[in-house]
Amino acid sequence: MAAAVAALGLTAVAVAVNGPAAAADNPYQRGPDPTAASIAATYGPFATAQMTVPPGNGFNGGYIYYPTDTSEGTWGAVAIAPGYSALFANEEAWMGPRLASFGFVVIGIETLSRTDGADARATELLAALDYLTQKSAIRDRVDPNRLSVMGHSAGGAGALTAALRRPSLKTVVGLAPGAPGGGLNLANLRMPTMFLGGQNDPTVTPAYLNGLWTTLPATTQRAWVEIAGADHLFFTRANSTEGRLLIPWLKTFLDNDTRYPQFLCPHPADMAGISNYRSSCPLVPPGAGPSPSPSSPSPPPSPPTGLCGATYRTVSSWPGGFQGEVIVTAGASAISGWTVRWDLANGQTITQVWNGTLVAGGSSVSVSNVAYNGSVPAGGSATFGFLGNGTASSPVLTCISP
Repeated sequence: MAAAVAALGLTAVAVAVNGPAAAADNPYQRGPDPTAASIAATYGPFATAQMTVPPGNGFNGGYIYYPTDTSEGTWGAVAIAPGYSALFANEEAWMGPRLASFGFVVIGIETLSRTDGADARATELLAALDYLTQKSAIRDRVDPNRLSVMGHSAGGAGALTAALRRPSLKTVVGLAPGAPGGGLNLANLRMPTMFLGGQNDPTVTPAYLNGLWTTLPATTQRAWVEIAGADHLFFTRANSTEGRLLIPWLKTFLDNDTRYPQFLCPHPADMAGISNYRSSCPLVPPGAGPSPSPSSPSPPPSPPTGLCGATYRTVSSWPGGFQGEVIVTAGASAISGWTVRWDLANGQTITQVWNGTLVAGGSSVSVSNVAYNGSVPAGGSATFGFLGNGTASSPVLTCISP
């Protein structure tokens, strides 16, 4: 293995925390208190170095980027895989020093074959994490209990597959990801999951990504960011938009850092360059205790007394707007279609609906199923969401089924 190259010339800064209790409550908290400007910076507070990994150990070599500071204890880590026919060195190498400078160890892998599918890329990502924590020259700097995976396109499909295979991982990020391989289903993905997609991506289209998104369990903490005007290769080019989303996500779920969810909930701190955002806000780091209550409670769906029933919750709200979610539940018999109706409160309008078809007439609103979620088994459920202008309220819903 090549020796580590010199640090990148960054100057490590003294750690600032919210107070003695904050540091004591979270031994993984690293770095000064964040700001909207700091998470968007090209480099974070920690000096970094990198080393080359030779081929072998289950993957085709790659690169490790890491903070040089040894006074902070161990670091959480992320393994990154490139897209189909691509090289990490050409696609995501820009992310290595950037993420490392914020306090993460990054291993970027080259695949055994550029045409490897999701299954193979998942195996290679997990092999890379095993190498990083068991054999690498910096294994003593990595916390083996705080690991994650990320990938672009086919690499994203590999990351999702790896997350399903190894549930002990803390989080997974798909950059315009394909679907997981091996017949695995995202309905079984329980760890925090982030999708980044492009508004103008002709390969992993917003509609395709929506199909993946809707299969995630309702209990999984998740976020989906659509980058305005971005194509499929946007994520292979250095950009500040991606950085200011990844930093708070990884800090939240790798470092359990309660200082960072504020930059993603109820929406990103800076919405510039973002055309659509969905999340399961509030986002709660592991071990952080009860989360701040959303604008309205989110009870489990009540058993419907008729053919179907509907339960509403406000996912998040902000001045002038809110995100709502409705769970449609079938009664004692399966249904083959559904429509939910309610009246808007004064000043409310619906601006966007997903997983449903909106019909609005004055203050009355109805949302019907789309082709893929109309058939609901007895006792089963389907979910749709929407964005609204105005102040969130607690509407009375009526569900009907033909």
